[in-house]
Amino acid sequence: MSLLSVRNVHKHFGGLHALRGVSLDLEEGETVAVIGPNGAGNTTLFNLITCEDRPDEGEIWLDGRRIDGLPPHLAAARGLARTFQNGRVFGNLTVLENVLLGAHTRLRGLTDPGSHPAGAVFSALREVVLGIVQPRRFRDLEGDLIAEALEILSIFGDRLLPRLHQPAYSLSYANRRRTELARALALRPKVLLLDEPTAGMNPTETEEMTEVILKLQRQGQSMLLIEHKLEMVMMVAHRVVALDAGEVLVSGPPHKVRSDPRLIEAYVGKTMDTPPAGAAAAGGTRFSAAAAGAGQAVAAAGETRNAVTAAGGTRSGAAAGNGPAVPASAFTAEA
Repeated sequence: MSLLSVRNVHKHFGGLHALRGVSLDLEEGETVAVIGPNGAGNTTLFNLITCEDRPDEGEIWLDGRRIDGLPPHLAAARGLARTFQNGRVFGNLTVLENVLLGAHTRLRGLTDPGSHPAGAVFSALREVVLGIVQPRRFRDLEGDLIAEALEILSIFGDRLLPRLHQPAYSLSYANRRRTELARALALRPKVLLLDEPTAGMNPTETEEMTEVILKLQRQGQSMLLIEHKLEMVMMVAHRVVALDAGEVLVSGPPHKVRSDPRLIEAYVGKTMDTPPAGAAAAGGTRFSAAAAGAGQAVAAAGETRNAVTAAGGTRSGAAAGNGPAVPASAFTAEA
């Protein structure tokens, strides 16, 4: 059985059918990228997997147990951690304190509220008492968690360790994103969900985050990734699932998905057998006005990491939150 299995999931918001029979599987140690234009249903899918919302139909299984319908804190306790597209940290807490918060589900016997509502009240009261009394086992656990937090922060080199005791509001945008990822890793997740981890980052920051993801991959971390920078997707993903209008458009190995005509059409519009007269005069472009309006070029998939810095990591409409604007060459270039 797959580590994570999404089975025929549907989600409606009023008259909008946001997800239509979406299914995907994630194996242990695998990285699966979910791609698609804005409005395709990517973030809705993440919200269902992490139990922030419930599917109207279908099932979601994690490590052999069904999780759809669980409260989010219990889904986290089962081993799901995520980051968000806009980056969410506690601004008044330090970098270290933000990361330590990620370990809250691991405090078994100290702050575990269980599934009963009254358990949460009792757990909160117990935390207050423990914070005042500070028993030895509590201090020992805190020391272990701090050591682990420092180890996690070392993944980012010298980006966060020198800022360990700085409040998160004082950090740069990229360092807030790194802090959020470090907090998610402190949970020791079975599945790590990354929602556009390089959105808004410049070429250098994008390359560094790509290296961090590859490092986690080498450590065996299972990851589900939403990303609009397709050159990065081709570098880190074992498999790609492309959504469009709430449905799985195409899925498979990156090099096959990249050149699939259905994906090209979803991003840049339909091809035209006979170009209009104006287009012929301008050079006979094959694509509709959607392609003509597509933003800057994305580096051809399969290039070396240097291509990310040289061409692929520049700020794009996707990075700014305006959705992917990608020319066909990003999909059709051979690896």
